[in-house]
Amino acid sequence: MKIKNKLRLGFGFLFVVVLFFGVVSIFYINEISNSAKVILKNNYESLSFARAMRTVLDEHKMPLSDSAKAAFDKQLINQEHNITETGERESTEALRQIFSVLQLQSSTPEQQANAVYKARTYLRKIEELNMQAIVRKNDRAQESVKKATIFLGLVGSFTFLVLFSFSVNFPGFIANPLRELIDGIREITQKNYNQHLNFNKNDEFADVASAFNDMTDRLREWENTNLAKVLSEKQRIETIIEQMQDAIIGLNEKQEILFINTVAENILSLNEDKLVGQPVKKFMATNDLFKSILESGTDVKSFKIAMNGKESYFQLESKEILIPNITDRQTDGLDIASKSVGKVYILRNITEFKERDVAKTNFIATISHELKTPISSIKMSLKLLKDKRIGDMNTQQMELVGHISDDSERLLKITSELLDLSQVETGNIQLNFVPSDPIAIVDYAINSVKFHAEQKGIDLQVIAPPNLFKVHVDVEKTAWVLVNFLSNALRYSPEKSKIIIQLIEKSGKIIFSVRDFGKGIDEQYQKRLFERYFQVPTDGQSKSGSGLGLAISKDFIEAQDGSIWMESAIGEGSTFCFSLPAYHG
Repeated sequence: MKIKNKLRLGFGFLFVVVLFFGVVSIFYINEISNSAKVILKNNYESLSFARAMRTVLDEHKMPLSDSAKAAFDKQLINQEHNITETGERESTEALRQIFSVLQLQSSTPEQQANAVYKARTYLRKIEELNMQAIVRKNDRAQESVKKATIFLGLVGSFTFLVLFSFSVNFPGFIANPLRELIDGIREITQKNYNQHLNFNKNDEFADVASAFNDMTDRLREWENTNLAKVLSEKQRIETIIEQMQDAIIGLNEKQEILFINTVAENILSLNEDKLVGQPVKKFMATNDLFKSILESGTDVKSFKIAMNGKESYFQLESKEILIPNITDRQTDGLDIASKSVGKVYILRNITEFKERDVAKTNFIATISHELKTPISSIKMSLKLLKDKRIGDMNTQQMELVGHISDDSERLLKITSELLDLSQVETGNIQLNFVPSDPIAIVDYAINSVKFHAEQKGIDLQVIAPPNLFKVHVDVEKTAWVLVNFLSNALRYSPEKSKIIIQLIEKSGKIIFSVRDFGKGIDEQYQKRLFERYFQVPTDGQSKSGSGLGLAISKDFIEAQDGSIWMESAIGEGSTFCFSLPAYHG
């Protein structure tokens, strides 16, 4: 029988035992609960009604007043609806007849005294019947408790014995085969591939033993043919490397050339017949390109190389050659899982992609430049349409003109960003560095967005210490970055909120920050905010931009030896910052 079937049967049996124990427990607990409920409710209420009626008779003189009669009748009605014991109904009906006599105005004092006596007699009889019932039901409940206790004790003892037996026998059932398997694995680590396991049972352990024996046979075969396979694989890898179109160079741990393909030889102008096994220092002194490649470290780096009268672009990638650190000696410390035996350098030819990128940049710059003229014409036409001297427009026409104006402004902003992007990509960013007051840059940016802020009722607060150092920057482009921050903050801020613009001097740098109190940005999008064309998904209430503003801002700030970053948390808003070197001139 398979182990899983044995486990299913064992745990299934335990489940049935526990289920049976639970059902019996619930049954007896329910019996006890019902008995206690009857004792506490029905009989106790009958005693309460009888005591209340006797109180009326004790505290009022005959004949009874109307209020006393009403109180007695109320309790009598409750008693009539709570008859549970044999003989209780007859006594209650007789009590009702006696109460009818007490209500008669024509009855003599002698008759009333006799009626009161009989009423007390029937009340006492009702109380006796209910007291006897309470005693009887209590005895029955106690008997149920005793019976349940005995039965549950027997079932619990049986369950304990079963579980104890299971806990004693089951670990050995699993542990013994595992111990044999561990011993066999230890033999394998000592390269004793003749080790075999034999389990007579027809279960998963027998399958493991069969797989283990098959593994040892294959390891023995591999040990016998290992050298031939290694040589074959080496030849195959060398053939693959030679056929690759990228330049590949491999070095061993001694900084000797392990392999190099023909493409790499041509790019590096290495003309010697036998390069494999040569130390790289031999070529680094006379080959600047080879030296730059080897000293590039682990970072991805781009190279521009002139080949055959044409400039070609290559991207360098380097990776460590790691192999398992297999040693025969025993150590007390932590064993290293792998070790480096060299490094591989790959020069990928990206000339085609670079040319396409340049063409794309030129196309964007041309299209953006050509679009600015018709957009300006559209804006001029919209301005003429809004002039009342030409003629008044109705409400719908004004709304349409407003929508066209908003879209043209957005389109003009996108074209401007595309033009800036083309400058960045072509490396033609023209910066006019002048010493400038940070407060003046902030004021310039605030004036640009002040009208939009007033429309949304947003308060722009500036926090800055006195006597700040100046910054040596391009004022227009720095203010453009700050305006971009403020525009984004206004777009995503709720109405009648506030935006804080803060200036801080720290470690020889001036830090500009813009904080809003909007919804914030999810952490999964924060790392990509400064990528080109990336836009944070919106809920449809806020218009998104082109995805270029922050990317261009990053390029503008970094071109001025600054840095840019952001901080945000959902529900707490966002803070966008950039820092620029302080000017001490």
